[in-house]
Amino acid sequence: MVVKQSGSARAPTTSGRGRSVIVDRPGGHTGRHPVAPDGPAPPGGSSVSPSPAASGTPAPTALNARAVLLDMDGTLVDSGAAVERVWREWAREHGLDPERVIAVAHGRQGYSTMAELLPDRPMGINHAENRRLLELETADLDGVVAIPGAAALLASLETLPHALVTSADVPLATARMGAAGLRMPDLRITAESVGASKPDPEGFLKAAATLGVEPTDCVVLEDSPAGVRAGLAAGMRVIGVGAGTAALGADPEVPDLTGIRVEPDGAGGLRILIDP
Repeated sequence: MVVKQSGSARAPTTSGRGRSVIVDRPGGHTGRHPVAPDGPAPPGGSSVSPSPAASGTPAPTALNARAVLLDMDGTLVDSGAAVERVWREWAREHGLDPERVIAVAHGRQGYSTMAELLPDRPMGINHAENRRLLELETADLDGVVAIPGAAALLASLETLPHALVTSADVPLATARMGAAGLRMPDLRITAESVGASKPDPEGFLKAAATLGVEPTDCVVLEDSPAGVRAGLAAGMRVIGVGAGTAALGADPEVPDLTGIRVEPDGAGGLRILIDP
């Protein structure tokens, strides 16, 4: 789950392919959980409808883009058990319903979750408590594994424009990607890189700007309500990972990453192929 933070962010720094954008607001992130619709979101982007192959088997759906932006928790990494352990304990400490806490926290930075659940509490306390929870989440890697198909998808993107856009901070993202055995993208937009948590589109817009790509030429992979809404608010097409994401406006929706691959389109862009 993730939370949000206030304060001003440092300007992103870039240096060719090995780019990382850093800011001053750490925030935890959520793992993979069932997605419950919070309301309709506007559709984004356009797709190429699959056409039957010669064999009679439907061809993959093809989406053309210039960059792919990837969420981490619940999209590339299944960290749900670790996330729930930390946030259930936090809920118990504050006399809150654990299920409600986990639902709110999914996809957000921790301080943002706390602000919504404890609206009368000073933000300074939320930021301080969020730092403590981030340390607990970073230390708890038990059960953290890759989402099926994540390693192959990252391998297909290695020479193509892409970025990680996560509500986790750098230590948490590094720990979870490492525990899952996944390659860390050269460009990471983490909690330190932004002044607002998802569902604010800032992180996705910053990734597009750093890559030098128009938002409408980006495709986002997301699993959480907050993340799907952030991608759509950025004007990007969103592929939903996990049940329920289509109801949020993601199109298409896939169960995991095993049926997705990316290849150059021969014209300076890329083509995302999604098996039926």
